[in-house]
Amino acid sequence: MRVVFLSPSYPPEMQQYTRGLAEVGATIYGVGDAPREGLPPDLRAHLHDYLQVPRITDEDDVLERVSAWLRGRSIDRVLANWEPLVILAARLRERWGLGGMSVDAVRGFRDKQLMKERVRAAGLRVPRSHRVRTEPETWAAVEEIGYPLILKPIAGAGSADTYRVDSPSELETTLARMRGVPEASCEEYIDGEEFTFDTVSVGGVPAYENVAAYLPKPIEARSQEWVSPVIITVRDLQQPRLAPGLELGRRVLTALGMGDGFTHMEWYLTSKGEAVFGEIGCRPGGARLVDQMNYTSDIDLFREWARVACWRSFEAVAPRKYNAAIVFKRALGQGRITRIEGLEAWKRACGAWVVEDELLRPGTPRRNWKHTLLSDGHVLVRHPDWNEAHRMAFAAATGIRMYAQ
Repeated sequence: MRVVFLSPSYPPEMQQYTRGLAEVGATIYGVGDAPREGLPPDLRAHLHDYLQVPRITDEDDVLERVSAWLRGRSIDRVLANWEPLVILAARLRERWGLGGMSVDAVRGFRDKQLMKERVRAAGLRVPRSHRVRTEPETWAAVEEIGYPLILKPIAGAGSADTYRVDSPSELETTLARMRGVPEASCEEYIDGEEFTFDTVSVGGVPAYENVAAYLPKPIEARSQEWVSPVIITVRDLQQPRLAPGLELGRRVLTALGMGDGFTHMEWYLTSKGEAVFGEIGCRPGGARLVDQMNYTSDIDLFREWARVACWRSFEAVAPRKYNAAIVFKRALGQGRITRIEGLEAWKRACGAWVVEDELLRPGTPRRNWKHTLLSDGHVLVRHPDWNEAHRMAFAAATGIRMYAQ
């Protein structure tokens, strides 16, 4: 099985997917803009060959360079798990006549307005929305949708450049902030709890499913620096309150023509028990969500994804053992981390349920919390009981403090 894998070193978790591909027997041709000599040695060991390109997101240039590089060689798969590259992977597949999801199918997972139109056409509940490119178009859309509303990039990922708007004055401020965004989705704000629906699918049918709760909703966490965002995977997927979301997610995969691999969907549960579609990508969730799923089921989804991508087979036994909670911390102050308070006491109180402590240590420069949910590091805890996992997570959110200057 000869596989082209786009950007095997960045983001860093792509190195795990590269490992997974090697472990299921793939011969891996890596393509990225990182210098070959800068790749970690263990990553280089998994690659059969590697092409450095000037800029991995320059689709037309990469298409020509990779085609020339591999001319005369046989390739079976072209894969990408980083959001900005999923269209490029589909274009390479179509150019070379390979199986896998088409450009049109992948665009339905990338273009937020198109995906909503296709999901709505399948009879599923989605927020009212419009594609907008200019300020007059935005004001016209707002007249129809009303406040509150959400403005976000058509092809964005995560919550970057995503804003809640509650009034005309806020809209003016938001439009000024988004002048560098060529296309946006102007959509109805849904008041409800926010969850994920994650899958590893074979032919659009989930072989593995996951639901995680965002606490608070990402748009709130991204707008207030003092918040410690918490994400908790849900051990019990059989509880009735989640059933509408699971049904919605499975039907969305059908509506959008999902093939093989990861999907990451976000959806809302209203106070009336209605599940409302948010958005979806045909790639894994970021911010260590795959690690959380691995801790939930004691599984290696990096390898199982690779097995599905190469051989269309999911072999692992994946019982749901734990609710796994990750807590992202943000230091108070700017500059370098100076001290951490409450961490050791929290770890002693939680004991063996703590599975990761990846907080930045004193002397390390702070990260820009607006640019990455990873913020200044995280702790991760798991427990079979939801209430205990929730309690320990929020003990970390409120009891651990980081300082910088």
